Amino acid sequence: MDEFERWRKEFPEVSGAVVRMRNKAFSDGSIPAKYKVLAALAISVVEKCKPCTRSYYQKAVEMGATKDEIKEILEVAITMGACIAETWAREVWQDGRSEDDGGSCCE
Repeated sequence: MDEFERWRKEFPEVSGAVVRMRNKAFSDGSIPAKYKVLAALAISVVEKCKPCTRSYYQKAVEMGATKDEIKEILEVAITMGACIAETWAREVWQDGRSEDDGGSCCE
């Protein structure tokens, strides 16, 4: 049993709520799920959460986001987060192009 499974068993009400919230937030609606995941990628860059950036980058690719779409959303993050966001966006871009799967803080 991994760390997150243990957490979910110890705190089912809280962790279950987060899972339900995430499932709702990242489902298709007025805004397609792919664009919600791209928004989450931009937010995770500005918030400087490396596991989240890796996870949302991978999810965006799995949902059909192109390299150009990812590049443009990273440009938005850079603009919103200024210099520190540019550093994180560079890491996301490099990590996303590597084979290394760092997991997610949200899985």
